Amino acid sequence: MSPETSCPWMGHLPRLQVRTWIEPVVASTQVAASLYDAGLLLVVKEYYDAGGSSNHSASPSTRGAVEDQQQRAISNFYIIYNLVMGLTPLLSAYWLGWLSDRYHRKISICVPLLGFLLCRLGLLLKVLLDWPLEVMYAAATLKGLCGGFSAFWSGVMALGSLGSSEGRRSVRLVLIDLILGLAGFCGSMASGHLFKQIAGRARQGLVLTACSVSCATFGLFYSLLVLKVPESVAKSNKALTTVDTVSGMVGTYRTLDPDQSEKQSVVGHPPPLGKGKPPKAIIALLFVGAIIYDLAVVGTVDVMPLFVLRAPLSWNQVQVGYGMAAGYIIFITSFLGVLIFSRCFRDTTMIMIGMVSFGSGALLLAFVKKTYMFYIARAIMLFALIPITTIRSAMSKLIKGSSYASWPINKFHGRNSKTSQKNEGADLWELKTPAMARPP
Repeated sequence: MSPETSCPWMGHLPRLQVRTWIEPVVASTQVAASLYDAGLLLVVKEYYDAGGSSNHSASPSTRGAVEDQQQRAISNFYIIYNLVMGLTPLLSAYWLGWLSDRYHRKISICVPLLGFLLCRLGLLLKVLLDWPLEVMYAAATLKGLCGGFSAFWSGVMALGSLGSSEGRRSVRLVLIDLILGLAGFCGSMASGHLFKQIAGRARQGLVLTACSVSCATFGLFYSLLVLKVPESVAKSNKALTTVDTVSGMVGTYRTLDPDQSEKQSVVGHPPPLGKGKPPKAIIALLFVGAIIYDLAVVGTVDVMPLFVLRAPLSWNQVQVGYGMAAGYIIFITSFLGVLIFSRCFRDTTMIMIGMVSFGSGALLLAFVKKTYMFYIARAIMLFALIPITTIRSAMSKLIKGSSYASWPINKFHGRNSKTSQKNEGADLWELKTPAMARPP
C-alpha cells in the first residue's frame, strides 16, 4: 500500500498526519449532541406529561388548559437550563483558552469534551434511575464549568487552522462546519427511533441516552489518545499563497482585506497610506452585527421545540427528530450557498441574503398550522448560516498576525508579537458562536 494517504482538502499526507485530523472528534461530538438535545426535549416532555396523563380523557377545554400548563413548565425548565448553559462557561472558557495558548492546544478540546460526557451521563442517570429533572441543572453546570461549546469550538478552529496553509484554511474550516451539520443531521434522524426502542414510560429514552454517552466517550478518548496537534504550515506555505479563500471567493473578502493593497502594489500600484492597519470601525460593526444576529437565532431556536410539541402540530418522538434534522440541513445549504454566491456577490450582499433568508423563515414559522408548512419555513431559512460564516471569514482577513499583538486580547493573555504570530490561526476563528451548534 502507498505510504501516503489522500485528503480531499490537503492533498497527499503521511499516514501519521491522519492523527492530526479533528474531523472524527467533531463528528462524534456532534452526533452525541444531537442525540442529547432530542433526548432531553423528549425526556422533559414525558416528565411533565406523566403528571397530566389522567386528564387526556377530559373535555377539549380541559385538555387545552393542561397543554398550556405543561408547555409553561417545559418553557420554565428550558429558561433556567439555557441560562445555566450560557453563563457558566464565561470565565472557564477564557481560562481554558489562555491555558491552551500557553501550554497545549488540546486543553481547550479535551476539557470541554469531559464536560460534554458528564452532561450526557447526567441525562442517562436521570432516565436510568428516575432522578428528578432538576439534576439536569447540575449537569449543565458541570458542562459549563468545563468550558462548554465556546471553548471546544475555538479549540477545533485552532487545530483546523494550524493544520492547513493559508490558501486552504478557508476550505478546511468550512468543511469542518459541513461535517458538523452532517453529523447533527444523522444523529437527529435516528434520535426519535432510538427513543422509542424501550416501550413504556419507565425508562423510555435509555437507548438514546446510552448512544449519546457512547459517542461522547469516543470523542473524548480519541482526542486524548489519538489526536495530535499539527505543526503550523502557514509560514512554510505563506510565499505560495495569494488569497486565503475558497475557490471562487477571490472577489468576496478582498474588499475587507487590509493587505490587498499591499498585494496590488506588486503590479505597480503603491498602497495608500494608513491601509496597513485594520479599520476598527468595521471590526466593531462586524462584532455588533454578529451578536445581534445571534440573539435573533437563539430566540428562534429556543422557542421552536416548544412550539412543535403542542397543538396544532403535536409532534411525536420521530417527528421531533426529523424536525431537528431538517434544521441541520441548513449547514449543507449554507455551505453550498457560500460557494455559489461568493462568485458573483460581495460579502455584504451575502450577509444580507442570509439575514433575509432567516428572517423570512422565522416570520413564516409564526403562521405554521400544518407540518408541511413547518418544512416550507425551514426551506426558506436554507441560507441562515451564511452571515456568521461570512463575518467570521471577514474578521480573519482584517485581524492579521502582524497586528494581532496590538489587540487587547493579547494583553489579557500576556502574549508578545512572536507568540501571536505563532498561534496566528488559533484565535482568528473564535467568532463562531455557541448558538451555531444548533441549527437556526
